[in-house]
Amino acid sequence: MDARVQTPRPDDPADASIGDLFHQLVDDGRSFARAEANLYTQIARYRVGKAKNGIIALAATWFLLNAALIAFFVGLVMGLAELIGPVGAGLGVLAITGLIGFFLVRYGIGKLSALRGDQEEKTALKAGELRA
Repeated sequence: MDARVQTPRPDDPADASIGDLFHQLVDDGRSFARAEANLYTQIARYRVGKAKNGIIALAATWFLLNAALIAFFVGLVMGLAELIGPVGAGLGVLAITGLIGFFLVRYGIGKLSALRGDQEEKTALKAGELRA
């Protein structure tokens, strides 16, 4: 029989101490989290890169539609100016667009209130709190 004493190899996990294994586990966890974060970053960059031209097109459309709406209102004021005068036409168009804007703002604020949660969600949350 061989009486030589074997020295533990540092690269053999069977001979590593608990502290070394735990340190390796933490390092592996960090590497995994870093890889996951990099993956999601790359996915986001890829998607934004593909959507960039669409966003630019939508912004250009917004400005063109704004210009068209302004031209429409100017034409409406000029058309009404012959009937009721320039000041009356301006005030009339202002009143109509102001009224439409008022209702759109009310509608929008009503829809934004969904961010606070609806009644069904609040009831479910209360039921969950009661069980806890």
